[in-house]
Amino acid sequence: MGGTFDPIHFGHLVIAEEAWRAFQLERVLFVPARQPPHKAQLPCASAEDRYAMALLAVADNPHFDLSRMELEREGPSYTVVTIRALWEQHGPETEIFLIMGADSVLELTTWYRHEELIRLCTLAVANRPGYDISRLESILPRAYLERVRPFVVPGVDISATDLRQRLSRGETIRYLVPDAVAAYIHKYGLYRAA
Repeated sequence: MGGTFDPIHFGHLVIAEEAWRAFQLERVLFVPARQPPHKAQLPCASAEDRYAMALLAVADNPHFDLSRMELEREGPSYTVVTIRALWEQHGPETEIFLIMGADSVLELTTWYRHEELIRLCTLAVANRPGYDISRLESILPRAYLERVRPFVVPGVDISATDLRQRLSRGETIRYLVPDAVAAYIHKYGLYRAA
């Protein structure tokens, strides 16, 4: 499961847990992006802070792992490069699921080398409030639709952007992120107004 994780929150964790359960995955690998190519601005927190928060968030789940592969690679964090590396590492007999929200999959045709990405993995697509997953049929080519596996997650609508705004206004993020992540953010003064 790739993402900026700026910061990681319960929405990410719920989607990962539900994908693990729905598809009987061996594990869910969280891969923080160094430089997301589809976002105009760079992450607010440093790569090391985002990695540390993700590590705290996944620490108590035996099905979750964390990778530094995109953080250690220079340049944009293209998902296809990461999936290709995982595919080469684990072999073609391993089915790799790319866990994503319906909001992201609706923009898939704008992603770098999306045709190759579709060939290398199965898209595990979580419903998201405000996004109609049935629109995929009118947006994605038929060959892509065969690689899409939708799944339902409880209605958790948490946005990292909203969390950063709350923190910059001095508001609480309790019950929106794991306690250890909130403690890290407060300890290091992340996302405060300048």
